[in-house]
Amino acid sequence: MTTTPTVDTAVVHVTGGRPLSGRIPVQGSKNIALHLYAATLLADAPVVLTAAPEITDTGVCARILRHTGAHTDVTGDRFTSAPAQAVVPVIHPDLGRRVRTTVVLAAAVLARTGQVAFPYPGGDAFCPRLIDRHLAAMQAAGAEVIASDTGLRAMCGPRGVKAFTVDVKTPYGPSLGATVTAMLLAARATGTSLITHPSIEPEVTETARFLAERGVLIDFDDQGLHVTGSDRIGGGEFAVAGDRIEAATMVMAAAATGGHVHLDNITTAGFPSGLVRALTTAGICLSDPKDGGVRSQLSSPLAAVEAATGPHPGLPTDTAPQLAAMLTQADGTSVVCEHVYPRRDTHVEGLRAFGADITTAGSISRIRGPVRLRGADVEASDIRAVTALLIAALAAEDTSTIRGMYHLRRGYGHLLSNLATLGADITTIPGGP
Repeated sequence: MTTTPTVDTAVVHVTGGRPLSGRIPVQGSKNIALHLYAATLLADAPVVLTAAPEITDTGVCARILRHTGAHTDVTGDRFTSAPAQAVVPVIHPDLGRRVRTTVVLAAAVLARTGQVAFPYPGGDAFCPRLIDRHLAAMQAAGAEVIASDTGLRAMCGPRGVKAFTVDVKTPYGPSLGATVTAMLLAARATGTSLITHPSIEPEVTETARFLAERGVLIDFDDQGLHVTGSDRIGGGEFAVAGDRIEAATMVMAAAATGGHVHLDNITTAGFPSGLVRALTTAGICLSDPKDGGVRSQLSSPLAAVEAATGPHPGLPTDTAPQLAAMLTQADGTSVVCEHVYPRRDTHVEGLRAFGADITTAGSISRIRGPVRLRGADVEASDIRAVTALLIAALAAEDTSTIRGMYHLRRGYGHLLSNLATLGADITTIPGGP
């Protein structure tokens, strides 16, 4: 029996114009955690992930793992999974369409069983997001991949996955997800596999560290990423790194309102250099105080920025919508170029509803400021776009209504309550399916 996903129709009312100031914790990284959930399927002993983000996607992934036979439990920020006695080689057809890492989860099952059926992935759809490099890795590992209108099936021979070489480069740079897909396949293959042009995003390096600590030999060099498979992968405890995207979101929300913030569970080293450069240019100073965490405060009035998203350690694409929202309050004309995806502009129409002076041409956005934002009734259809609208509402005069909270909760466990702790005037009106 399949289930139809329910969508939270709650709305949020925000009365803006209040400087945000105070101290709050940063959750474990959403994007890192989603890849680690897939990696736990490779383990031959129970795994406990601590600091797991308390978000909708965590619950969905737990249910997907249970459907494969894994004994999975989520309690607070602890994600526990013990291996199945017999793995069911199917990614739940409905649940799999609710997250972006569906193919990564499928790769872990394929590595364990030599076969898997899975739906096309879901998650944010701000532009076409191809999975061809993921499928190329499966094929390189010896799988025949058959596609249909509803999903895909991958099947290896009787010996399962084999060592392989695969290139995960795309026209927009290395594929983060395909690098992890290939790494999970290689972790169970006999022999050493080579992943050329691999991504070096923290999602990749943290998954590599997780596997290496459990007996998989992994080495980065000029050729690429070498993975020597193991027939036994250990369990144990592993902490999810702090969420650099949530941290950046809080920094920009505080700056857009003229406030300051102290973030725990992350340090300035957790901020990519491209992000630090954009924030510094805008007039934001980041420091590591003696009592831990990161302190962010304005060193001058917000100034215009010219920046482009890019692979790590560049400016993360998942911070571009929030950056655009903050830059509506900066003096001058800012330019933000999207170089990771063909385009990323689902936040633009909503920002204009607040009165933002923002124009787009292909992958380039121009934001003129500062402008006096006014309250608006807006909705967004992906995680970072709805977060950008929330920042605009916090900086705007009067009261705004924001819809699309389902998407916010997919990526942020306690963002609204943390903003309230910092002084935001936020009221949530519960909704239902």
